[in-house]
Amino acid sequence: MLIIGAQRSGTSSLYKWLEAHPDVAASVRKETEYLTRSFQQGEVWYRSHFASRFRHKVAKLRHRPLVTFEATPTYLSHPLAPERAAALVPGAKLIVLLRNPVTRAVSQYEHERSGGREPMTIDDAIAAEADRVGRDLARLAIDPMYNARDLQRYSYLTRGRYAEQLERWFEKFDRSRVLVVRSEDMYDDPAKVYAEILDFLGLRRWQPRQFVNQSYLTRPDATSTPVEVSDETRAWLRDYFRPHNVRLKELLGRDFDWD
Repeated sequence: MLIIGAQRSGTSSLYKWLEAHPDVAASVRKETEYLTRSFQQGEVWYRSHFASRFRHKVAKLRHRPLVTFEATPTYLSHPLAPERAAALVPGAKLIVLLRNPVTRAVSQYEHERSGGREPMTIDDAIAAEADRVGRDLARLAIDPMYNARDLQRYSYLTRGRYAEQLERWFEKFDRSRVLVVRSEDMYDDPAKVYAEILDFLGLRRWQPRQFVNQSYLTRPDATSTPVEVSDETRAWLRDYFRPHNVRLKELLGRDFDWD
């Protein structure tokens, strides 16, 4: 199973909640990034991150399924990840967490800014995104092994265009193998959504003692100062994402109620 995104949408929380399940074996680290920046490491390297054959044999003897998984939120938006995933794990189930793209974009900017990777103001960063990300996409088309850092760091608008990303994944995986979860729903009622995820994965009902918010969905990083975003910028972002949200509704037959 793969949690493929979106970034800043709760993947860290869901990783921790699933990791605690007795019939789940999480990867040795949350994000292997194998289908994106670490693909050159090879399949043996990738598979070394997961449960041993012995643990699978023990689970089989106990007549319980053992689900192994990782959570790399850059997978959803990377143009080469769907094809790589289909070749590597064609039978995998995929979980996608989608957050209001306006708040997601601001959260990503805060994350990059607090990490010292974003020198621009949010307005300048948005204006520069087409050039920054475009260069990386062009380079990837020539060199599939290229480490597209700008695509990962500065894709504030790009990552919120959910429909076009899901369409790429639906070309490689049947929709029945993809569960799309609204991040706000997961945090509003974690027990309910967690149970739905377990049903999707074919796991018995169980839940952790508490659902700790690992990714700080409703507030910035604990060590950072909230970024001041003007009403005009937020209005511009809402207008920008509106047609993409409509496209998402048409694709999935669901209204995410973000506007």
